Amino acid sequence: MFKKAERKQARLRLALAGPSGSGKTYSALQMAKGLDGRIAVIDTEHGSASLYADLADFDVMELHAPYSPERYIEAIQAAEQAGYNVLIIDSYSHEWSGPGGCLEINDLIADTKCKGNSWAAWKETTPRHRRLTDKILASPLHIICTMRSKTETARGEGKTILKLGMKNEQREGSEYEFTVVLDITHEGHVAVASKDRTKLFNQPELITEDTGRKLLDWLNSGVNPEQRARELLVDAIADMANAPDMLALQSAFNAAKAIAVGFDKLVQQVVDAKDKRKAELSQQAVA
Repeated sequence: MFKKAERKQARLRLALAGPSGSGKTYSALQMAKGLDGRIAVIDTEHGSASLYADLADFDVMELHAPYSPERYIEAIQAAEQAGYNVLIIDSYSHEWSGPGGCLEINDLIADTKCKGNSWAAWKETTPRHRRLTDKILASPLHIICTMRSKTETARGEGKTILKLGMKNEQREGSEYEFTVVLDITHEGHVAVASKDRTKLFNQPELITEDTGRKLLDWLNSGVNPEQRARELLVDAIADMANAPDMLALQSAFNAAKAIAVGFDKLVQQVVDAKDKRKAELSQQAVA
């Protein structure tokens, strides 16, 4: 089916991570306004997005438990069919750790099919989670996912408490699947990039509508599509080369493959990079 050609060369895949109260929903809506077009929100936070109805013009779908991957996929498909431009998934964490999410699904499978062997159960749970990830990567919408995170701390000298970083409530390696990951601090609601293939977030910043405009300009830049894919693949292939285990490698591979799709030579480059790192990890396991 033919459709009117667009100058857009890429779609946003961005994650906003932060503890409760850090302003993830507010920041996502501010950014979405700058991305332009109709905004949809999948709200698993019991109507929290609607508290900001005066901030932006958007439509909301309140998604309640069970938070299975399939229900998220159905919601994304509904947003695509309704013709929205930007989709906020608030929160992506529920699909993993919420009621009826992947962790509970895996426990149920282990108990009913695998004689309590949770490791064996992942053979059934992982493909279900992967289908949601693939849907996010392949969607024609700009997608912003919010993720809950917990601040890990340790006691320093005396009574000093040291913050060691953030642990997101999603599958390990999920950060590989996004073009940008911004961690939002509870104090000041400032965003700091923990991953940034756009090279736009060199300094901590407060997310505003201008942040969305800045991203849109980058996404719509007049670079040849194949050249844009080559630029994005530099970091994506580096993620594969540095993957610490097979799970992280698979996540990085899927993200890179989504960038390279449509360009046979680039797809082969991605496959070769995956095979190389897979062989290295296999040798390390043997050693």
